[in-house]
Amino acid sequence: MNKAFAISKYIRISPRKARLAAGLIRGRSVPHATSQLLFSSLKGGRLLKKTLDSAVANAETQLNVRREDLIVCEVRVDGGPVFKRAKPKNRGGRHAILKRTSHFTVVVSTDKE
Repeated sequence: MNKAFAISKYIRISPRKARLAAGLIRGRSVPHATSQLLFSSLKGGRLLKKTLDSAVANAETQLNVRREDLIVCEVRVDGGPVFKRAKPKNRGGRHAILKRTSHFTVVVSTDKE
């Protein structure tokens, strides 16, 4: 039950789009998950790969396990703060633009739970 994790906060992608990439790697082995994210055309895949690599590095240094023995047991994408902007519209009105952010949490483990 050795677990290592990594957290990335305030990532400038909406949580809904990032969860598409998170679904690709949930429950997979680390080498397979890394290749899934590497060849994915999603922006969330590129950003999530950095967090996955950090979690793997934490596991290698803290738990003394090999990369090939690790499994992605939890991937969580939570919503972060929202930047609120406005765009001018007709007759003096305005339209709200919400620039969403995300918090990524990746947990890797030696056994699947």
